[in-house]
Amino acid sequence: MKNLLESLAVILMKEFFRLFAGHKIGWKKIFFIGAIMTAVCVMLQMFILADPLDLWFLSLPVEMPSDKLLNGSLCLNKTSTEARIKRLQIFPRAPIVSPQPSIELNLSVAIQPAALSVPPQRKSPSRRRRKNDRGDNIARVTPPPPPPPYPKVPHRLQKFIWSLTPNEALVYAKKEIEYAPAITEDDPDLYAPIFRNVSVFTRSYELMELILKVYIYRDGERPIFHRPHLRGIYASEGWFMKLMEENRQFVTRDPEKAHLFYLPYSMRQLAMSLYVPNSHNLKPLSVFLREYANIIASKYPFWNRTHGSDHFLVACHDWGPYTLTAHEELTKNTIKALCNADTSEGIFVAGKDVSLPETTIRTPRKPLRNVGGLRVSQRPLLAFFAGNMHGRVRPTLLKYWRDKHDDMKIYGPLPLRVSRKMSYIQHMKSSKFCICPMGYEVNSPRIIESIYYECVPVIIADNFPPPLSDVIDWSTFSVIVAEKDIPKLREILVAIPMRRYLTMQINVKMVQKHFLWNPRPIRYDLFHMILHSIWTSRLSQIQIPES
Repeated sequence: MKNLLESLAVILMKEFFRLFAGHKIGWKKIFFIGAIMTAVCVMLQMFILADPLDLWFLSLPVEMPSDKLLNGSLCLNKTSTEARIKRLQIFPRAPIVSPQPSIELNLSVAIQPAALSVPPQRKSPSRRRRKNDRGDNIARVTPPPPPPPYPKVPHRLQKFIWSLTPNEALVYAKKEIEYAPAITEDDPDLYAPIFRNVSVFTRSYELMELILKVYIYRDGERPIFHRPHLRGIYASEGWFMKLMEENRQFVTRDPEKAHLFYLPYSMRQLAMSLYVPNSHNLKPLSVFLREYANIIASKYPFWNRTHGSDHFLVACHDWGPYTLTAHEELTKNTIKALCNADTSEGIFVAGKDVSLPETTIRTPRKPLRNVGGLRVSQRPLLAFFAGNMHGRVRPTLLKYWRDKHDDMKIYGPLPLRVSRKMSYIQHMKSSKFCICPMGYEVNSPRIIESIYYECVPVIIADNFPPPLSDVIDWSTFSVIVAEKDIPKLREILVAIPMRRYLTMQINVKMVQKHFLWNPRPIRYDLFHMILHSIWTSRLSQIQIPES
């Protein structure tokens, strides 16, 4: 075959010179024909030769025994080259099966890995992007897609839930929670030591995601209704309203399918709209809410069906409980999520109502700004407090502990000379314990601020159930001091062993995620935890039939 092709090439060359002898040479045509012949020769050598031309003249021949195997599947001829051997070792070879078994196999075909395939070219980036990427030699790693906000549910189970009436679905959920199986595998999103019963919570939370539907009343005009206030110490009610009205998982437009009914008013906006400054008269606010509840009861059948027990409200202002008293069912029957969760006044009922965390949001566009703290070794202060002097507890705190010890920084309002050197937030991040005394009312934004800055909170407020205490065990990451024990405050804190403190500080970090407002809610964040507490309160009303 090889001799035949060589003879054919010689004949073609003789014929080429015979035709062009005595004629004027056309160099363009010659170059064109030469290029074609070069391409033909390259194609021929690919089929004739055992290896490409670039491997034949790289080095002197090297003798190798014919029975020597390379890469476990290749048997070479007696004569090869070092370069050919090196080239052949790059990829694994698969032997060619010969139709004649008597012939010894000595050829192989390289298997090209899929990784060497050339990807399709993308369009060049825009001029603005090229400008931003100029000088950036660090490889950009594309983050993995975020997980779905809610897990997928088997179709048959979802179909079964849809077939139930709202009350039947609640009965089913309560039974499932009562017989919740113990969790054998750790959930990476939950830290078991900070929960009262992580197995019950997990099952209840899963059923909430599967079953719960909330109907939001559209009645009411802005700014009191449907306009969330997202800044300041009363921002919790606004953030919940915003995220609830934007939610598609839990909100339903069909009230017949609802398990809960939301009264979407802002206590903060109500106070700003109707309260007369310095009048100390809350009656106009309570009358307004009474009329609103009467309108809802007369316009829709759902309030009268349960006398408001499946309706809930979220109010973070200090006056939240007191503006409900003009309407008996609004006060006694509804599920109230209140920041001012004082059990001694007879309005907030522990176990039925929800203790709402008081979160300070300084920048609504960045609600998680400044979240995080320092290591224990970088916290030289034992305790810190700074704040206005109101209520019954704070004056007593300053009386006993102001300017008494260098490692206990107890102030009224933070002095300017001090804040110039170290800000309020820096003080909290530099302290092992953050003192959280009640003010006019039992709750304090310092409790959640302490968690944000990874400082163990010390709560001084009698008759106050901490937020989310229906599922979270506050004793694992906080210190609760009775008001009468303020004179023993230092003694109580110093008596905590370092190992115990380190555990509490770790628990503060782990519980932090459950008190964060995310612009787009994620599982187990504060929006979902508040909604779960309301869900739990609704389930507590359900009576399981004996049958």
